[in-house]
Amino acid sequence: MEQDLKIKLEQLHQRVDALKDQINTEEATKNAFVMPFIQILGYDIFNPTEVIPEFIADIGTKKGEKVDYVIKRDNEPILIIECKHWKEKADAHNSQLHRYYHVSKARFGVLTNGHIYNFYGDLEKPNIMDEKPFFTLDLNNLKDSSLKILEKFTKNGYSLESILDSAESLKYIKAIKNEFDKELQNPSDEFVKLLVSRFFDKPLIASRLAVFKDYTSRAISNHINETISSRLKNALSINETIPSKDIENIDSIDENSEMTSRQDGIITTEEEIEGFQIIKAILREILPASRIAQRDTKSYFGILLDDNNRKPIARLHFNANSTKYIELFDKGKDNGERKLITSVDDIYLYKQALLDTIKNYE
Repeated sequence: MEQDLKIKLEQLHQRVDALKDQINTEEATKNAFVMPFIQILGYDIFNPTEVIPEFIADIGTKKGEKVDYVIKRDNEPILIIECKHWKEKADAHNSQLHRYYHVSKARFGVLTNGHIYNFYGDLEKPNIMDEKPFFTLDLNNLKDSSLKILEKFTKNGYSLESILDSAESLKYIKAIKNEFDKELQNPSDEFVKLLVSRFFDKPLIASRLAVFKDYTSRAISNHINETISSRLKNALSINETIPSKDIENIDSIDENSEMTSRQDGIITTEEEIEGFQIIKAILREILPASRIAQRDTKSYFGILLDDNNRKPIARLHFNANSTKYIELFDKGKDNGERKLITSVDDIYLYKQALLDTIKNYE
């Protein structure tokens, strides 16, 4: 069931990407994107006792208010859905979903723009929809963990008790992750004091605190880089580092050698492969690995988007003596800029430039 759900959602994602530029209204977003999503969950969009579009509800003094969809089970509402245009944010602030949730028997509400689906509950106060979703499904980034949760909302897999059991943990784990991410990006005074107090027994005056904040930022960055690098080295095999279509161009691989030589005189070093894997790991945040290609030449090791020479992501200049450069293209494919690096790990310093490069092509 979970695998089938994933396949259908991936197909919907392809549909959204292909049609979105032709979708100019909220109504078109509902018809083209949201209704297929409801179908994927197993509900009959043509059965008005199961999926009710434009459901009319009286909210206080407001009469005839409508919510986009109400999904019923055993004649009881289980899910209310409000839709926005695909270009809008799926943000529930001042949303009608808040107002209707208060008078509905449904325990869950969904706000969507057709590619992001935010699921809300009433974990804080009964019958009052929480300000933040406990679960977000992003068609651009389908995760196995998300599919497990979504399966509980399908017609065949719906389980109120199971969802409620996991909703609280999902909500607060997400909140803790967000706070932890903030600390990783910019350590707070409280976080620095907590860590430093465990090994530094002198008073932490303002000047020393500023120094330790810098040390903490550097320590976190180094630790993350070293962890990722270590995992890449341990987890990746030679089959993953060399695309299958390039294998036929390789004569042999000497396990005692630090480089791979081809008949055309091109030498691919371990550092180049490691650099490629680091860049691929960085870009996996926004791209599937299959779109990130490598192409070695005599003068540089190139990383390309969609294996297209007109879409350079970066070039690694590692072959000349001991000096290393990474060439970046965040300012345009015709404006490559070389940056001196002392080790392959320094590539992480240019994460944002690499991400910005992809945005230029999308």
